[in-house]
Amino acid sequence: MRTTRVLGLLAAISAIVPLFADEYLSGKKWSEPPVVEPGPVGGPPSDAIVLLGGKDMSAWHGGDSWIVNDGVATAQGGGGVTSKRSFGDCQLHVEWAAPEKVESSGQGRGNSGVYLMGKYEVQILDSYQNKTYFDGQAAGIYKQRPPLVNTCRKPGEWQTFDIIFTAPRFDASAKLEKPAYITVLHNGVLVQNHFEIEGTTAWDAGPKYETHPDKLPLHLQDHGNPVRFRNIWIREL
Repeated sequence: MRTTRVLGLLAAISAIVPLFADEYLSGKKWSEPPVVEPGPVGGPPSDAIVLLGGKDMSAWHGGDSWIVNDGVATAQGGGGVTSKRSFGDCQLHVEWAAPEKVESSGQGRGNSGVYLMGKYEVQILDSYQNKTYFDGQAAGIYKQRPPLVNTCRKPGEWQTFDIIFTAPRFDASAKLEKPAYITVLHNGVLVQNHFEIEGTTAWDAGPKYETHPDKLPLHLQDHGNPVRFRNIWIREL
């Protein structure tokens, strides 16, 4: 009986070995991917640049006009803030919260924005049971594309944007060679799926491209509402 079992095991092994022997390999030569520690849930990963996570806004121009308390920065109506460093292609994580007390409606309710390269806006708005034009909702590409779904939390609750951004490319003659693309997850839900950005953001005109450097600073808008921010980090791609 024991001999039979051994023979059966050997037969099974011999049947499996050819599967591995015939494994397809692409033959392409790749560099080994670097190791990045993912960090805690929500980041920052070990290769990220932390733009807001401490007691001040030293990574931003204009931060003196905002209130910072326990790692949370709040807009106070004194103007937006612009990162001291410039970025192009990136992965950006932003946590924000609209005011808990609702005092207005439409675009006057928890309004702010994240401007990639200072030019391309992902809208921040309290869109929880708040009617406005669809391409002005939270996580919309402002005046260009509504979010695929409205996944806004209640006023006062913390929300997340995870943004993958590919900057536009211009040729030597300043002509647009390749448009910008953006993917956005709002509270972990895909709301912009590799959307082709149509140009810069303006409230009073349609989008259009204007030549600019490969890297430019980020901008957080102060629209007069006390929107709060925390745990902002970015990875250059």
